Amino acid sequence: MQGGLDWELIALVAGGASAALIVWDGAIRKGARSESLRGMLEIAWPVLFIALMGMLLKFTDFAAVLLIAAMSTGLIWLVDSKAFAPSRGEGEHEPIVVDMARAFFPVIVVVFLIRSFWVEPFKIPSGSMKPTLLVGDFILVNKYAYGIRLPVLNRKVIEVGEVRRGDVVVFRYPQDPSSDYIKRVVGTPGDKVSYKGKLLAINDKPVPVQASGYYTDAELNFLRLPTFAEKLGEKAHAMMIVPPEPVVNLSQVRQFPHRDNCEYNDDGFTCTVPPGHYFMMGDNRDQSADSRYWGFVPDDHIKGRAFLVWMNFGDLGRIGNGID
Repeated sequence: MQGGLDWELIALVAGGASAALIVWDGAIRKGARSESLRGMLEIAWPVLFIALMGMLLKFTDFAAVLLIAAMSTGLIWLVDSKAFAPSRGEGEHEPIVVDMARAFFPVIVVVFLIRSFWVEPFKIPSGSMKPTLLVGDFILVNKYAYGIRLPVLNRKVIEVGEVRRGDVVVFRYPQDPSSDYIKRVVGTPGDKVSYKGKLLAINDKPVPVQASGYYTDAELNFLRLPTFAEKLGEKAHAMMIVPPEPVVNLSQVRQFPHRDNCEYNDDGFTCTVPPGHYFMMGDNRDQSADSRYWGFVPDDHIKGRAFLVWMNFGDLGRIGNGID
């Protein structure tokens, strides 16, 4: 991988080396285990465990990996405490894998519960939400703002609040649910959303906007772009446009469920949001791949409402900024 370390390859090599050492110790080694070897194994077992959990991320999401990690470490600890620990001789070392499981289990459970039911951290990977959110922002997402959902299954079991027009939400990307996206809710179920001439309208009523200045975009050769205060909900938020860009690039519009709810032409588009779905757009209005291109977001894809920037290593002044 150019431009940085290939962490996937590093994890694969480290996990493979750890597995080889563990297999050699269990099946090939002869004689007593030295203290130096035990020290190496105390590193090898956690490295192998972390590498295996990391590989699982290629096939499922982080919540499922945490659940698998909690179940596996808890099971190892439970089986040992019930079946093997009582017969272990005095002074006999506890198996390293059991020691690792006992140390990891409570930490994994706490992390799993916090990110499933309270808050979850995310990193902003693109500029689609400028000027509200910048590349490199680390944000916190309220997981219970819209209801309590069962982890992994993503099934809502307790209603808490409704997704509101204007909220900034994190959701599972409809085209690839293993990926998380962040956008602003523009349309709620039943809304008629129109975007023509760089102006947004909801149910045939223009959304109030007021010029607020300019944003200098370093990613576009420091081009100064006009910004606006746009009011979709109770509070106004920042939004910007790129005047030369089209309202919608028709060649990039995909086929998606309920595609017949939308009408596209050279002037823009009009979409009616189906029941149980939402229409999302980026605040960087002309540089955002959003619902106008890939469709509506089902309610069960919503993960939570973004509310705070807790870190940006490139701009420490952004720490603590609320997200409107």
